[in-house]
Amino acid sequence: MKTDIEIAQEAVPEPIGKVAQRLGIEEEQLEYYGKYKAKLSEEYLDSLKDRPDGKLILVTAINPTPAGEGKTTTSVGLGQAFGRLGKKAVVALREPSLGPCFGIKGGAAGGGYAQAIPMEDLNLHFTGDFHAVTSANNLLAAMLDNHIQQGNELQIDTRQVVWKRCVDMNDRVLRNIVVGLGNKTDGVVREDHFVITVASEIMAILCLAADMQDLKDRLGRIIVAYNYAGEPVTAGDLQAVGAMAALLKDAVKPNLIQTLEHTPVLVHGGPFANIAHGCNSVRATRAAMKMADYCITEAGFGADLGAEKFFDIKCRIAGLKPDAAVLVATVRALKYNGGADKADLGAEDLKVLKKGIANLEKHIENLQKFGVPIVVTLNSFVTDTPAEVDFVKEFCESRGCEFALSQVWEKGGEGGIALAEKVLETLDRKESRFHVLYEDGLSLTEKIRTVAAEIYGADSVVFSAQAEKQLKKIEGMGFGHVPVCMAKNQYSLSDDPKLLGRPQGFKLTVREVYVSAGAGFVVALTGDVMTMPGLPKQPAAHRINVDDDGKITGLF
Repeated sequence: MKTDIEIAQEAVPEPIGKVAQRLGIEEEQLEYYGKYKAKLSEEYLDSLKDRPDGKLILVTAINPTPAGEGKTTTSVGLGQAFGRLGKKAVVALREPSLGPCFGIKGGAAGGGYAQAIPMEDLNLHFTGDFHAVTSANNLLAAMLDNHIQQGNELQIDTRQVVWKRCVDMNDRVLRNIVVGLGNKTDGVVREDHFVITVASEIMAILCLAADMQDLKDRLGRIIVAYNYAGEPVTAGDLQAVGAMAALLKDAVKPNLIQTLEHTPVLVHGGPFANIAHGCNSVRATRAAMKMADYCITEAGFGADLGAEKFFDIKCRIAGLKPDAAVLVATVRALKYNGGADKADLGAEDLKVLKKGIANLEKHIENLQKFGVPIVVTLNSFVTDTPAEVDFVKEFCESRGCEFALSQVWEKGGEGGIALAEKVLETLDRKESRFHVLYEDGLSLTEKIRTVAAEIYGADSVVFSAQAEKQLKKIEGMGFGHVPVCMAKNQYSLSDDPKLLGRPQGFKLTVREVYVSAGAGFVVALTGDVMTMPGLPKQPAAHRINVDDDGKITGLF
């Protein structure tokens, strides 16, 4: 069996100019990054403003398991299937982080015969957007420490510096560090921290900004520290906004690539959904909706994280109204949620499947709370049996959901035609009555309780003394009206990754809360979730290599 990277490397991509030409994009409206990658120019993006919007389709999934779900694979395959049906579609994806690529799983460009290419570029440096975000973030950190060193005119309390440095790699030893050691000229000694680039506020800002002016406005609102009087100090106060924007001037433009079947793909931004808002950029989504009749986008991890934040943060801030949601599951993952051992997932077991399908049931209920029509799809594996597939189909249809089997990993667009037809039928027959889960006027505490109860199924929420104090301060600063970004482990609906299926009777613990004033939301850290992951005992990096001809191997 061929690996994903072998399939991708055997593909014959079209020059990206040809892909763009089919969308009506002229040569001068592209900024090329080699033969197969390009950025959309500001002039082209401006030209889209008066066009009507196409349909917006969100692809989400059940909680991730070691058995795999295939959300990106489904997104890409669905786009390819739309193309085979003669429909004009653009897929809008996030860019993979280097952390997971070299850490837990290797590449993240889809899989099998439903991939975005060039796969190696996408998974590695791509067009440099993540490096630009990292540089802008760390420029601000350097300017902050330099200001303190050069007399501290803003009276910054070094015990209340909240801005963290970042790097796009899983590096646990950087979570908590000390800076300023050495000579007097080496800065003021203080505790500092790193987050992974995809969890940084600048990544969130890049993905939520409408244009360059909005980007600069948001950068200026970033709170980096508090002064001795307890008042916030911003990036604008440090006069850092212009330089940061200069570093981000190209990164703010969406990237155009293609699938294995030459369907256009916009890849832009890449925040994690367990510790950030987990969606691709507003600019890319809006552009895709103007460029085609159908925009297929995804949100990270399970629907409890990515989809909730897509609806409650991205759609709220950008004024987007999704028309349908595709919920991805696999028989193997459902059996894992039912308690099956990973080694036994290929064997038919209806008893354990019936137990594990409770996880899918909860995600269906959650999506229904947003008023969006749902199509459930099973990402097919050769070990799935007819009895198992029929059980899942009947289960979904009895709960008011459409159902379709997806075979895009094995067959590409052809294997997604049944799913595409079901999505098109749903868009024609069912009207989206989209609404957010909670209103702006609720207190931050009530917003957190609402997500915990309605989406996770928690009985109650326990706030640490620190979190309660932080919530009071944040609301006192005037940020009580913004949405909440829940940082939670991705493996369980609860804050305990070991509680699979549909946990009940649990308490959600909020240990820390902070405001991302530039992004426009408040982050609530729950359980033991980390904003800087670590590498596993056997990282994917062990398998990755490059030969004498420059061919990369082992990247999934």
